[in-house]
Amino acid sequence: MTGQPQGSAGRDTFPKLLLANASERGGLPASREKEYGIWQSWTWADVAVEVRDLSLGLTKLGLKPGESMAIVGSNRPRLYWSMVAAQMAGAIPVPLYQDSVAEEMLYVLEHAGASVAMVENQEQVDKILSIQDRLPGLRQIIYCNPRGLRNYDHATMHSYGDVQKIGRAAEPELGAEVDARTAAGKGADTCVMLYTSGTTGRPKGVVLSHDNIIVTSRASANFDNLVETDSIVAYLPMAWVGDFIFSMGQAYVKGFCVACPESAETMMSDLREIGPTYFFAPPSIFERLLTTVTIRMEDASATKRWLYKTFMNHARAIAAKRRTGAALTLGDKLKYFLGQAFVFGPLKNTLGMSRVRVGYTAGEAIGPDLFEFYRSIGINLKQLYGQTEASVFITQQPDDGVDPDCVGVPTPGVEIRIDDATGEVFYRSPGVFQEYYKNPEATAETKDPEGWVATGDAGYMDERSGQLRILDRAKDVGKLTDGSLFAPKYVENKLKFYANILEAVVFGDGRESCMAFINIDLEAVGNWAERNNIAYGGYQELAAHPQVYQMIQENIEETNRSLAEDSILSGCQINRFLVLHKQLDADDGELTRTLKVRRNIIAERYGALIDALYGSAASILAEVDVTYEDGRMGKISGNLAIRDVKTFPRRDQISKAA
Repeated sequence: MTGQPQGSAGRDTFPKLLLANASERGGLPASREKEYGIWQSWTWADVAVEVRDLSLGLTKLGLKPGESMAIVGSNRPRLYWSMVAAQMAGAIPVPLYQDSVAEEMLYVLEHAGASVAMVENQEQVDKILSIQDRLPGLRQIIYCNPRGLRNYDHATMHSYGDVQKIGRAAEPELGAEVDARTAAGKGADTCVMLYTSGTTGRPKGVVLSHDNIIVTSRASANFDNLVETDSIVAYLPMAWVGDFIFSMGQAYVKGFCVACPESAETMMSDLREIGPTYFFAPPSIFERLLTTVTIRMEDASATKRWLYKTFMNHARAIAAKRRTGAALTLGDKLKYFLGQAFVFGPLKNTLGMSRVRVGYTAGEAIGPDLFEFYRSIGINLKQLYGQTEASVFITQQPDDGVDPDCVGVPTPGVEIRIDDATGEVFYRSPGVFQEYYKNPEATAETKDPEGWVATGDAGYMDERSGQLRILDRAKDVGKLTDGSLFAPKYVENKLKFYANILEAVVFGDGRESCMAFINIDLEAVGNWAERNNIAYGGYQELAAHPQVYQMIQENIEETNRSLAEDSILSGCQINRFLVLHKQLDADDGELTRTLKVRRNIIAERYGALIDALYGSAASILAEVDVTYEDGRMGKISGNLAIRDVKTFPRRDQISKAA
């Protein structure tokens, strides 16, 4: 290997960063993967060899500078390495969501013009083969796991290992060429193309340069004092910008280790074994973890339930004191110490977070109650605010300035301004994307000539904390007929704090009051049903059970009580609700692949249900088309009950009356 980079000029691309890490920290772990129950490790020196062999093989197979290489699969070291191998060959990696159906993949593969597809296994090979006749530019398919693929036509298919063998054989012929491409790479070159989740239309290809990712990664990592001895678990979709910035950007900049779990099913046990020091999860993951804890405590003995409730209440009280700057008494400290020994420590170990010193959540706003739970037990959970177009980071929360209602101060190098007329948040930073691929109109609409990017979110700078507070998507923020502010996502996040509620969709813009659709959490509510000897045949039957409706009603009324105290959003209390007879599903277009609600699709599909909520009916017969896992289409119908909910006197109205 030649040309070991030195100084910042030698670290402005990922291939150069890899060579620098191999030179300076070659013996430290870079990648880990659990396979067949055993953890395997690769040092930075190992990874450099793996990537170079693969890049030589890709070049020999005809991958040319400027071409795109699709990457599809779950989190695997070889797929991460393939991104840098493609860059080393002068090509552009394009990760796709591994759970996308073939037709969704077709759009991205065709739009990006992918000439090579690097995939994990037979499942992904089959998807691509089913659409290959509509992809004339796709020349090669490379797979990592050969299981089940022996009898396939290998005219245009290769195994990962075979491509590396081809690369090693091509060293005399192509070694100097690959080295020259690596040395000639610049920070301004395209690093990766990531497709947005497409909440309102077709996904857009966000073009990000090496400078975008590396400069942002360095600034954000320095903000949290990340070092080479830190570690992270990579389990979120590789096509999501958050995974790319953590598992690639910050890992390469700081040289820390990235561990890949064996599977989604073993994620929690693998998390406990690795014990990462740096952890990121969207609110939905933290909600799921809390649901698991809640279920376990309900099944625990009376003594354990008492200990949990007693010390958790104390932890929340301590967190409130710390937030307001109130002094802690000796009794407070002693009781918290006992809670750490009997409850918080074992709980953090169960969650796999005993060693976490920096934890983040983003992607969507997290409910303040959920946020407070993790902070209370001693996990340094913070919020960040970002977008694909920003290379993730717009704001971060400092360790000594965590506010559950806000998303932090600007990340170093980021400027923020708020539009006076609309309240929309704009930012400008070194991480601002280059363009939307093949979409100059959308690029011009989002980024102005001075580099300011419209986030599409409404918010304001909180005078008390000096941090940014996001209310909701600007297009979703509205007003009730009495002029009260309507911010559905804020209310939905408060509802999802309850273990019984998996998803909520709130309506109210331009209406007199707010209504809600609810999806129950089948695991949590199913566990409750078993403990109470309630028989059910599936999600639909359980969702319609009167006692389930009563539980959800109580959760909503507690949320209303909390909202009544909010001077800004007290008008968003829920008046009526129904529990949907099916779970909202990305395959049905109701959610994005990152599990964000597609409000316009839901409003269209369930328009009759919304009308019924705003009417006087006590129930409605609902029928909707669904897509099954094997691709078949069908219908689900059911008679849905509609319930009224208690609301509470609003703080703003009480103040006016006084």
